[in-house]
Amino acid sequence: MKTLRMRVAGVARALATGMISLCFLVVGYGLAELLFSATGRPTPLWAYIVSILFGLLVFAGTVSLILLIAHWIFHGRFNNRQMDYIKTVTNALNKIAQGDFDVVISTTDLNTQRNDFNGISESVNKMAKELGSMEKLRQEFISNVSHEIQSPLTSISGFAALLKNEALSAELRKRYIEVIETESRRLSKLSDNLLKLSALESEHVSFAPHEFRLDKQIESAILMLEPQWLEKDIILDLSLEKLIFNGDEGLFSQVWVNLLHNAIKFTPAAGNISVTLTENENAVCCIIADNGIGISETDQIHLFERFFKVDKSRDRSLGGNGLGLSLVKKIVTMHNGEIHLNSSLGMGTEFIITLPR
Repeated sequence: MKTLRMRVAGVARALATGMISLCFLVVGYGLAELLFSATGRPTPLWAYIVSILFGLLVFAGTVSLILLIAHWIFHGRFNNRQMDYIKTVTNALNKIAQGDFDVVISTTDLNTQRNDFNGISESVNKMAKELGSMEKLRQEFISNVSHEIQSPLTSISGFAALLKNEALSAELRKRYIEVIETESRRLSKLSDNLLKLSALESEHVSFAPHEFRLDKQIESAILMLEPQWLEKDIILDLSLEKLIFNGDEGLFSQVWVNLLHNAIKFTPAAGNISVTLTENENAVCCIIADNGIGISETDQIHLFERFFKVDKSRDRSLGGNGLGLSLVKKIVTMHNGEIHLNSSLGMGTEFIITLPR
């Protein structure tokens, strides 16, 4: 059946070719007859040859005319626009490679209506926008790290210079040494948090989930921070269900320490902090609430961003570097969990962590 169709198609192509050739020969014969009527008829052989030559000339002229029209339409108009567009895209990519991300390709200006061109334009524009955002975040990150490092280094350098004064009293010398120790610990904590966050984001950190008592871990974090909340006479209200959770125990210890440390730091003396741990068939829920200074709605949007501080002067005086909540968010996300907060200025803050069973 297939062979028959191929034969029929071949015959059809042959007939079409023959008909076209016959048409050109007829036209050639007509032109030759016009020439003979003006110059006289030659011998039959030459008349036949001249008719064929005229037919070939008509064929060649027709093909040349068709090619010329096609070149004028497709190359002269369409391809020139296409080449202009390609040059525009190339220039835009060169600018992006050189660090200039303020690039926008407008298909309207190029008068290109093709969907594939528009798709390329949208992709380049999107890439430039995203790279620009990443560059802005990178610059802000470097600026924040430099600032956080510079502040304690200035304190350490300044108080170390003061210690050279042999006339200092023992009390002043002790206070200066304590400041140097505090700022050194702050630098160490900043470096440690940066390394942890970098490892978590690059996914090079070892993730070793296993079953452990989540309520016991929270209790251990509270006991570790006992000197801080006892110093401020903070009242803790604990309601922890005994439950076993499957996760990375080492990573999760940082979650509770960071959240509880923030709650203690921003809760006034004789304030209250409550920690509630519950579970159901689908999820584990931990709520850490305080009656501290609270967080405005504007600040809540950026709360989990690196180096973001709700109250920069207060936070810096208490040793914060704005990385703790970024670590918390990343660790919870790694466990397919979610973290939310309810807060308002002067009304305290409530962090809600939900983890799938």
